[in-house]
Amino acid sequence: MIGKLKGLIDSYGEDYVILDVGGVGYQVHCASRTLQALPSPGAAAVLSIETYVREDQIKLFGFRSDLEREWFRLLQTVQGVGAKVALAVLGTLPPTDLANAIALRDKAAVARTPGVGPKVAERIVSELKDKAPGFADVDPAVVQLSGAIDNNRAPRPVTDAISALVNLGYGQPQAAAAIAAASRSAGEKAETAQLIRLGLKELSK
Repeated sequence: MIGKLKGLIDSYGEDYVILDVGGVGYQVHCASRTLQALPSPGAAAVLSIETYVREDQIKLFGFRSDLEREWFRLLQTVQGVGAKVALAVLGTLPPTDLANAIALRDKAAVARTPGVGPKVAERIVSELKDKAPGFADVDPAVVQLSGAIDNNRAPRPVTDAISALVNLGYGQPQAAAAIAAASRSAGEKAETAQLIRLGLKELSK
């Protein structure tokens, strides 16, 4: 199996690049973000590779990092997500943003991917939620709070405060992060008004 290719960019197609490795041209399918980041024809490039072997074809998928390839694999463990959808998701969200979106249960961010509807975004977030925090750069307290909100286990003042910030125009992940920080400094018995005030301070930093 091919795990990595290093060579010269020969040419580009709509969703692939031809990489010349020692005179052999490999057709490597990539996400749009990956293709945009690669250099001009004639320049050197290195891609992490996922090899698909089927009865009628061998297909190579290329990524700028091993982490991006790992997310490609992870996404396909979700029901209804194949290689094409996984590439589209990675073309819309870099691995860190994807990890953050899943950790924070931000279905809307995932659903921005062309061809990914609300149901598939919901499945991606719910089925990968236990795997994403390890890759995310989000405060674990925020991840925990997002999970509590998602499962209707968050304290009422906390959910009310987040709702108030969302009504003021802040995104759900932003509001959850601000209220998580406010809740940590104010303590478990903080009232809604106090959390809103502290949350707005966090957002203005």
